[in-house]
Amino acid sequence: MSEQGIFDFDEDGGGQAGLLTDLLSRAERVLVKKLSNNDRDWARYANKHQAGVYIPAEQREGGFFPPLEVKARKDPDSAPIREAWFDTLWPQASGDAQAKRTRIVHYTSKGPETHMTRLPKECFEHLSPASFLMMGRYRQGEDTVYECLTIDSASEEADLLLLQLDITPDFLIGEFEPAEVRAKEQDRVLDFAEELIAAWKAGTIVEFGLARAAMPKTEELAGLARDRYLEIYGLNSLDPFAIERPGDALREISRSIEWDMFRDFQRRERAVELVRIVLGDAPRDMTIAEIIRQLINELPRIDALMLSASQQRKSRAGYSYEHHIEAMLSGGKIPFEKQVVIEAKKRPDFILPSLAFISSGEVIAATGLILSAKTTLRERWKQVEREKGERRLYLTTVDENIAGNAIQDMAGIGVQLVIPESLMDAKETEYAGHANVLTFRRFCDEVILPNLKVWV
Repeated sequence: MSEQGIFDFDEDGGGQAGLLTDLLSRAERVLVKKLSNNDRDWARYANKHQAGVYIPAEQREGGFFPPLEVKARKDPDSAPIREAWFDTLWPQASGDAQAKRTRIVHYTSKGPETHMTRLPKECFEHLSPASFLMMGRYRQGEDTVYECLTIDSASEEADLLLLQLDITPDFLIGEFEPAEVRAKEQDRVLDFAEELIAAWKAGTIVEFGLARAAMPKTEELAGLARDRYLEIYGLNSLDPFAIERPGDALREISRSIEWDMFRDFQRRERAVELVRIVLGDAPRDMTIAEIIRQLINELPRIDALMLSASQQRKSRAGYSYEHHIEAMLSGGKIPFEKQVVIEAKKRPDFILPSLAFISSGEVIAATGLILSAKTTLRERWKQVEREKGERRLYLTTVDENIAGNAIQDMAGIGVQLVIPESLMDAKETEYAGHANVLTFRRFCDEVILPNLKVWV
């Protein structure tokens, strides 16, 4: 397996994705931080208290940055200021801003608080909430180079970053050794590769693929993930009234447990398909020259395979989240109808408790609601406006990167957002302080529970 192969197997290597994969391929160590609002606000607003990006003490002293030295001060009795200066490269910036003399500074009078300053403003001012700063360190001759990228959480590159470094949803900051990541990925596929080779030599690769590498249907995989969650926490059902933080449970199931399962299945499925494209189904002796010629001849099919893998990850996520919402409603014995066609061919994800109830014209019909589920929003939240009509509409998501102005726009059309509990007050999101945002816990206790008797 090539040195770079793990990091760019389904991207074209151009643009921002190319910058990311190139840096991963040459960096000996990488620091990634999910940016808090303060880490971005200094570039967006004037007179912000924090300048630059906050660096926790563990990373400050962990060896990634140059060692800090005490700054000489006129007043010897003043609290020491510890600092280090180093050169950084910012390929996304323009002109002279691509090369900066950056400072990491620790004002001991303020406790452990440390900031990295002298950064290009243009790389931070337009980022979405929960975006990333990625710094790669490598040697160039006698010099140590720090190359930096900002990766917008709403971009395709953010998905690529999470995939390449196996970053979990609750990640905030961490260091990675790309060579170690490559080795772990190789270890994951090594045993399966041996089985795959043996199946091809035996002429049973088709049967092997069906038995050992077939991707489960979306609903089946979602069920496997929920079963795993229930097993981990010793639960009998996904009852939102019995789970302290039901929104976080949905996020863990969909973004962590099921994602890991999906990647494992897809890794195997793609390996089998690739071998069948290049070597065929029947075993035969092939020279290196023949294998290379076959690789070149089949490049269009290989490209299509890699593209379909990328699209598969995106398309399955939304359907899967709907399955988990359905399981949670069922677990809480909450009456609902799913994908019911209402007027003008509108088909909302869920109607609580039923279409007949909310269309009855009775006073109690106003207690009913439409529940729309979207794993990620981006601009897709605008689609729910046509589903709403005069009814109450709640939109549930596990997305971190929704900007405050978009949340206000949703409030303007009467959309209520329902989010995981951990995202409400997270320093990396902009959900706090908006009247139309509530946690899944509050949604269950304050919106659903008071109406259950009427609905049933």
